[in-house]
Amino acid sequence: MSKQLKLKIITPERLVLEEMVDRVSLPTTLGEITVLPDHIPLITGLSSGDVAASIDGEYVPFAVVGGFLEVKTNEQGMTEVAVLADFVEHVSELTDKKIEQAKNKAEELKKQMENKEHVDFEHFEAELERSLTRVKIADKWRTKKYRK
Repeated sequence: MSKQLKLKIITPERLVLEEMVDRVSLPTTLGEITVLPDHIPLITGLSSGDVAASIDGEYVPFAVVGGFLEVKTNEQGMTEVAVLADFVEHVSELTDKKIEQAKNKAEELKKQMENKEHVDFEHFEAELERSLTRVKIADKWRTKKYRK
């Protein structure tokens, strides 16, 4: 059996995934990285994009927005990866209906920004980033094979 690492993907609302994986690629604030077993310890910020875990040659992709990544080695010498994200959605959850809603929401938020007196900029930015990430990641994975 080849060496694996333990991946946990967590949002404030729920544990999204806890599984043994071969590798995982993630968008960090400093660029995209791939974590393999025996990776050095690391703590860094996440940016918007896709987290793609590889399990027995199959990808398990997620859209992710914001948060942190921690890579550490546990007492048994196994590499553990914790993704603590503000927002996570499996690509299979990004249906055409949700994508259309995300596009409409992004357009609506852009229009609201024109009226600067009534805009909560932090909320606006977070919602816009979430909507745009959904669209981008759904388009990226639309023609690729992945595990649901």
